[in-house]
Amino acid sequence: MTVEINSDPWATLDELMGVEVVDAVDNGIGSLAFYGRCSTEDNQDPETSHGWQVGNARKFVEALGGSVTAEYFDIGQSRSVPWERRENASRLLAALKDPRRGWNAVVVGEGTRCWFGNQFSLIAPRFEAHGVELWVPELGGKYDSRNPSHKMLMSVLGGMSESERQHVQARVRAAMDAQVVNEGRHQGGRAPYGYVVVDGGPHPNPRKAAEGYRLRLLAVDESTAEVVRRIFDEYLEGLGDRAIAHGLNRDGIPCPSAQRPEQNRHRLADGWQGSTVRAILENPRYTGYAVFGRWTKRETLLDPDDVAAGHVVRFRRASPDRVVRSRRPAHPEIVSVPVFTETQLLRRSRAAGGMRGRAKLERTRTSGTRPYLLRGLVVCGICTRRMQGATVRKINTYYRCHARTLAPGSAALSDHPRTVNLREDVLLDPLNEWIGRLFDRANVDRTVTALIGSQEGLKGADTRSVAEKRLADAETRLRRFHAAIEAGVDPSALVDPINEAQDQRAAAKAQLEGLQAPNLMTEAEAYARIDSLGDVGKTVKQGSPENLSRLYRALHLQLNYHPVERAVDATISVRVVSECVRGGT
Repeated sequence: MTVEINSDPWATLDELMGVEVVDAVDNGIGSLAFYGRCSTEDNQDPETSHGWQVGNARKFVEALGGSVTAEYFDIGQSRSVPWERRENASRLLAALKDPRRGWNAVVVGEGTRCWFGNQFSLIAPRFEAHGVELWVPELGGKYDSRNPSHKMLMSVLGGMSESERQHVQARVRAAMDAQVVNEGRHQGGRAPYGYVVVDGGPHPNPRKAAEGYRLRLLAVDESTAEVVRRIFDEYLEGLGDRAIAHGLNRDGIPCPSAQRPEQNRHRLADGWQGSTVRAILENPRYTGYAVFGRWTKRETLLDPDDVAAGHVVRFRRASPDRVVRSRRPAHPEIVSVPVFTETQLLRRSRAAGGMRGRAKLERTRTSGTRPYLLRGLVVCGICTRRMQGATVRKINTYYRCHARTLAPGSAALSDHPRTVNLREDVLLDPLNEWIGRLFDRANVDRTVTALIGSQEGLKGADTRSVAEKRLADAETRLRRFHAAIEAGVDPSALVDPINEAQDQRAAAKAQLEGLQAPNLMTEAEAYARIDSLGDVGKTVKQGSPENLSRLYRALHLQLNYHPVERAVDATISVRVVSECVRGGT
């Protein structure tokens, strides 16, 4: 069979394929501007997205005698962002006021990509005021503000767009949660300080594997993992976040943003901060388990008084029910689960203590180069807070405790002098002499005997009794508050005290549940630990500030100053437990 091809081959081909061709209208709708939008979260690239959207728009209007003469296309803009805050959409709105713009109508490729929620009802009147028509494919023509069906349909399209976005977000989050819980999969982003991202083989999704995607895993970076372990150890020894940061800066250890500048371009790389230490101490991923969802994006109104201004995205801590953890270890651990748990219990305990709990931490300035050998080691015998180093007349070093920094109503205020001062140079000579005698070759056996003997009867009773007392105090306070409410006191006035008491009760219960029997030291372990300190007598005699500071911390030295008796009760321990050798200087 022979098919006769007329003078127009395309007409013959369209007839064979069943394509209906609409003849162009002589008096068409004229020149139009095209608007489209593509989010960076789309699977397709912006070029492809632009191509199909403008193609839909041209096919829609060219049959009606229209032609697209200007294009406005936003890339990387969420549909929830108002037009005024989209780069090219705002340019289009500004062009409405220009009488020489060259077009009198606007066409879109897909309405749900351009408008979200009630955005269309806020934009359409502006187009109508400037005599510019809106052509929307879902309407089958131009928008007519006098047609109630058009208004209803555009409102429905806005709701569909919002619903589609929320459904996509929910599905993606549910899939990521399942990957973390069941597989412990790393969900991307910057690796926590102490880890590096390594190649984990082909991607488990066959399509992505075929496209060259690789699975990413976390591996320990030993050079920085040691810093993480040091941070946890020092915090459990009693140092605060800022004191730990100051020690890391003093030792010249690069902060995370300086260690990996390519991953932290938004940081100043200006050294360790207390907030950096806090983030490390509170990150459960160091236990080797994958944890996901601790922080989440939340959309908040840009201006609560102007809802039309839209929302902005802010990172916030997620509620506990939104955080998921893998069932099995997903990567090598840097700190053990018991150590991390003990750290969190200690942080909760200090937080429950309010300002009094924080004042017991080591306080230090992050500026200045003068060394304070006993920084964080001297405790006021009246209020039990750590005394803060200070320099008087640029010559003498003192450790001070000011009464004005005590909490109002504190019991220690009645006996506390205005300022408690302890001069460093008066204390150092007798302190060093005492330490030298303890570790002198002739006295080391007696020191070991005292260390071992101090463990007798040690079953964690002191720690447990303190925790039990805090628990009883918290429950007593709660009973008093409830009785006051029953007696007619306004409950709103007791919200903060009740919350504080409840936090203290929860922290005390958690501490009691986490208490374990102490790991007692043998005589051989005591000798080994003393040997690891090196020649203590030589270090004391040399008197180098750096050596002395390291020695004091290796001995876990604690000094309790009694200003009335003008005496210092010195305590050392060669391990991080409560057994100790006591002596006065």
